[in-house]
Amino acid sequence: MNRTQAFKYTVYICSAAFLAACNVPKIKEKIASTNTLPDSYVGHADSTNIALTNWNDYFADPFLRRLIDSALNNNQELNIMLQEIKMSANEVMARKGEYLPFVGAKAGAGVEKRSEYTTLGAAERQVDIRDGKENPDPMPDLTASLFANWEIDIWNKLHNAAQSAQLRYLSSIEGKNFMVTNLVGEIANLYYELLSLDQQLLLLNQTLKLQSDALDLVKLQKTATRVTELAVKKFEAEVYMTEGRQYEIAQQILETENKLNYLVGQYPQHIARSTDGLDFKYLPTIDEGLPAQLLGNRPDIREAELHMAASKLDVKVAKAKFYPALGISASFGYQAFNPAYLIKTPQSLIYSLTGDLIAPLINKKAIQADYLNANAQQIQSVYVYEQKLLNAYIEVANQLSKFNNMRNLNTIKGKQVGALTESVQISYDLFNSAHADYMEVLMTQRDAIEAKFELIESQRSQFIAVVDLYRSLGGGWR
Repeated sequence: MNRTQAFKYTVYICSAAFLAACNVPKIKEKIASTNTLPDSYVGHADSTNIALTNWNDYFADPFLRRLIDSALNNNQELNIMLQEIKMSANEVMARKGEYLPFVGAKAGAGVEKRSEYTTLGAAERQVDIRDGKENPDPMPDLTASLFANWEIDIWNKLHNAAQSAQLRYLSSIEGKNFMVTNLVGEIANLYYELLSLDQQLLLLNQTLKLQSDALDLVKLQKTATRVTELAVKKFEAEVYMTEGRQYEIAQQILETENKLNYLVGQYPQHIARSTDGLDFKYLPTIDEGLPAQLLGNRPDIREAELHMAASKLDVKVAKAKFYPALGISASFGYQAFNPAYLIKTPQSLIYSLTGDLIAPLINKKAIQADYLNANAQQIQSVYVYEQKLLNAYIEVANQLSKFNNMRNLNTIKGKQVGALTESVQISYDLFNSAHADYMEVLMTQRDAIEAKFELIESQRSQFIAVVDLYRSLGGGWR
């Protein structure tokens, strides 16, 4: 076999090997469907959307605004997320650096003693042709050089990896925006809960005053033998029950304040707030817009969309690992055994240029596993995206229904409280005229108190529904 034939066979073998290396398993990617969103939420289409409103304009209560502003600056979890974003940006920089040439400098010094009875050892014992002196023993080795390595991105593997990192960096920003949305909503909800607890405590204080007056009246009636000691004890027990509830509400107020303190990033202290309770002049208006606007307003949906795009690129990166990789390495410098000769040119000059074409041939299971995993993650990211869409629409629909139902419930509860308040006075009048017993008075009084508590709760639910609707639509992060 001559050299020409040997070369041809070598080319054939290498070509067959490269073709075998390029054998990529078949997969099936999934594409997200966004045309399943309904055209509207409640049957009417209006593009006006409260999600486009800045939180500072949406919430009119100045105390609430100050809390949100402080939290956006001092919340530890949000600051941790900001560091995550910085790390994502650094990852982008690292991926971009991989498809650019790497150039470095190298300097080294060493010494080696070889046996005189070897080829290299005997050669080192020769006389230096420059000065007629024998070469030093042991032989020093001094090197100073520049070197470069570069993988030619012929399949866009490195470029796609950099683009994937860029998309994940953008998704981390959307993750931060989603955290801001939730943080704004959580602070507003806790603030309104605090105001409702203040109203409940005020109601208990007023009720305790009325119950104490009623207890004094019953004691006078016992002295006049109109009622027994049992009536006195029943009224006294009601007073104690109301006093106990005061402590329960006080504890809830303290815990709610500390939840706000934690979100704001400060140690426990009094939370400044409105003394008017749940004032409906501060209740924001609602405009839900169109479901299609969720795609641009909800940070979690945009985050999932970016993850989906990054996952598609990850599949391409994993696929490119089946193909041959072309690498180029080069070096240029000086090498000598004597410092005086180190920069002699061209005698001490060294350089090299190497190109490598590497492809996997046998046992590609690790590469195949990475490729199949990347494809599975791409399909998974589509399902996550579709899940986010469905969840967002359902959240908005729930909060719209809740707001309307709580508004109607407030009207009914207001009428109930009015009727029971009148019945309390009527029961007192009947009791004083001996036309009703003390149990009727106590039960009517208890029903009135519970109805007032329920009215406060339904009012709080209406405020929270407005906040949750704002959050569900994607408001708060702007």
